[in-house]
Amino acid sequence: MPARRWTAAVQRRDMEPSYLTAATAFSASDNSSSVHFSGDAAAAAAAPDSVAEVEGLRRLSDHLGSAFQSPDFEFLADARIAVGSSGDGREVAVHRCVLSSRSIIFREEFARRGRGTAAAPVRVELKELVKDFEVGYDALVAVLGYLYTGRVAPLPKAVCACVDEDCRHEACRPAVDFMAEVFYASSVFQIAELVSLFQRHLLGILDKVAIDDVPVILSVAKLCDSSCANLLNRCIDIVVKSNLDTITLEKKLPPDIVKQIMDLRLNIGIVRSESSSFPDKHVKRIHRALDSDDVDLVRMLLKEGNTTLDDACALHYAVAFCDSKITAELLDLALADVNHRDFRGYTVLHIAAMRKEPKIIVSLLTKGARPSDLTLDGRKALQIAKRLTKSVEYLRSIEEGEASPKSRLCIEILEQAERRDPQVGEASVSLAMAGDDLRGRLLYLENRVALARLLFPMEARVAMDIAQVEGTSEFTLGSTSNHATGNQRTAMDLNEAPFKIKEEHLARMRALSRTVELGKRFFPRCSEVINKIMDDDLTEITGFGHHTSEEKRRRFQELQEVLSKAFSQDKEEFNRSALSASSSSSSTSIDRVCPNKKMMR
Repeated sequence: MPARRWTAAVQRRDMEPSYLTAATAFSASDNSSSVHFSGDAAAAAAAPDSVAEVEGLRRLSDHLGSAFQSPDFEFLADARIAVGSSGDGREVAVHRCVLSSRSIIFREEFARRGRGTAAAPVRVELKELVKDFEVGYDALVAVLGYLYTGRVAPLPKAVCACVDEDCRHEACRPAVDFMAEVFYASSVFQIAELVSLFQRHLLGILDKVAIDDVPVILSVAKLCDSSCANLLNRCIDIVVKSNLDTITLEKKLPPDIVKQIMDLRLNIGIVRSESSSFPDKHVKRIHRALDSDDVDLVRMLLKEGNTTLDDACALHYAVAFCDSKITAELLDLALADVNHRDFRGYTVLHIAAMRKEPKIIVSLLTKGARPSDLTLDGRKALQIAKRLTKSVEYLRSIEEGEASPKSRLCIEILEQAERRDPQVGEASVSLAMAGDDLRGRLLYLENRVALARLLFPMEARVAMDIAQVEGTSEFTLGSTSNHATGNQRTAMDLNEAPFKIKEEHLARMRALSRTVELGKRFFPRCSEVINKIMDDDLTEITGFGHHTSEEKRRRFQELQEVLSKAFSQDKEEFNRSALSASSSSSSTSIDRVCPNKKMMR
């Protein structure tokens, strides 16, 4: 049966992205559709019949778009596409008949799964369809929106814009990631016109993309294979002439592409002699030891060879590719320059900013890494981190009840590192009052860190890991009870009982004190909020339960407001931008945060 085809010009400027300069013509068949750009489309629209046809197609597009976008039509949906892991992911409600008519891949998938209804919709996991590359929620919605409407919507600013105010957001990492996801999803769903469109756009911005982001586009072009030969070849050409080292290429690209790049470099004579470009056997052994999390083996290799950690750029390697614990252990060897530069001019902190792991950044800063050092093209670690972070991720509201995203936390840590050093002094009034009372001081620290873990879980975890709290034993009221005899002591008994400090108590106190110190240095607003709570008389608040007076509820709401305003004040003081970020959720109850607080009174 011959496919029905229809072609028309669509002139709807408000729905087109900025890079579409001509009217868009599209056609549809049973399984696919195509988009092309033609200067003759405007002329065709001049005829009265064409105008009527364009208007009819515009309304059809609007109506199908409403069925996809409006919640009023969700009761018609008979399938759902799940994005992300089960339980914490998001779902998109779709209509099987629409997607099946527009994509043969969806047709085959829904046919395999059988019928679905509004009451019992078919559920498809996106990761089962796009197995080789991660596609996010916003990219999926963009592709589905095109399948429904035949229009390419503008790039979503919140998803495609980074945090750096000086960036034009044409080719920063969030924009590259979004376009790469749409590009790959379009290829998987066999939407040839979108593949062609986004390939052209990626080709248009390649010269503006940071060289460290080019492998992302290259990898997607490789996955899309023959349909993206132009983009693949252009990316390879850029990488061949770049200063990207062999180690980075091997970690980010398929082996056959790496071999092709290295062969091309040999052919045109631009192979470098630096160890990080062509690492010798000893350097490779050090890197393999780091991959195996074996710092003791690294120490042995250093003794038997003439290579130093700096010669092997071992700290750069660990920060880029290894667990944060390995980085900390390597730093503890005190055998590497924390501000050493690799042959590309990057310090270890620059690499850590690219990794976006707050624990590693804090570890480096506490060992003397300089946040003011610039790359060869004039960027600080802070700007690197900002260029890699989506604005929507940075501005995530604390009302959502989520912990701080790692990328936003990295920016806040680096911002704080560029400010003046914190004033030396007690963490709060309560700690100063504890004085030489070791038991009271230890109980205070336990309560303070417990409160931080509840209100600011991500920040607290970073500080606690750096301070190595996990290796110490928690100190509670039970630590002073006579369990051997089964006696149950009261709070009054414990206040009067003699307390003998032990080595395990001292180790715990040192770790907790270090945690508080790191909190003051890198998360000052969090520290101020905790100071306010700890210094106020919140004995009744800590018993906040089911039978609660209006006064307790009012006090609890006041605390929530304090948490909400903490980081917005910090941004105004820093005079960086109108963007405000919160450090964590304030919607969690304070039940049982300070069970030992009465002991300090």
